[in-house]
Amino acid sequence: MGNDGGSIPKRRELVKDAARAPTISELKATALESLGHAWTHCALSGAPIDLASVVSDWRGRLYNYESVLNGLVPSDEPAETTPASLGIRSLRDVAKLQFSKTGDKWTCPISMKEMGPKTKAVYLIPCGHVFAEVAIKEIQEKACPECAEAFTQENIIPILPTTPAELDRLAKRMEELRAAGQTHTLKKDKSEKKKKRKADDAKDDDADKAKLKKRTHGGENAAKKDDPRTNGINNSLAASLTARVLAEQDERNKRRKMAAVKT
Repeated sequence: MGNDGGSIPKRRELVKDAARAPTISELKATALESLGHAWTHCALSGAPIDLASVVSDWRGRLYNYESVLNGLVPSDEPAETTPASLGIRSLRDVAKLQFSKTGDKWTCPISMKEMGPKTKAVYLIPCGHVFAEVAIKEIQEKACPECAEAFTQENIIPILPTTPAELDRLAKRMEELRAAGQTHTLKKDKSEKKKKRKADDAKDDDADKAKLKKRTHGGENAAKKDDPRTNGINNSLAASLTARVLAEQDERNKRRKMAAVKT
């Protein structure tokens, strides 16, 4: 049509083109773009990541240390995203990562691979040193190659994991740590201690209230029992007050009689 040898696509062809599923290459490109953003931007503030002062939570997400610290400080200005909403209750919930630098690039100290979205990276707990995953798998050490601090396989944390298997493993690890009263960094969970202390204080308060109630009721019953004139009063508090008034009245009468005798 138009004498140019071409043809105008029909509507069904346009709709079919628009609704087609993305190719594997397109999906990979989208995933890489998303991963690249996560590598270069703080998950809390959205500010550019500074690998010289970056921290990570148990899910392997990256944060600027300063953003987490500021977020944990009470503020009158409400924030859209807080550390608590991301599962960070204290600095014990994040690990300070230690990247190696070669020239102007952050690299794995073993494989020399550049750290970023194109390299699957991991860090070790508790020391926080970062390596390419392939390097850690190859050396099969039980101590950090950089600082010689011991670590276990469970404490090799993938940075920005994407597979369900990795996410499930990290979730299970965190459940076990919480059950043991520990945080992501293997330090004691102070928040759990506070909860336990509050629960113990509440129990003590309940016990004190029960004792006080028992003592009060005991006193009221004793007052009612000691003075037969209160026997007709069923309310224990009223009986106690009545007994007290009668006792004061008896004391005044006694003083009057003694004064009369002296005169």
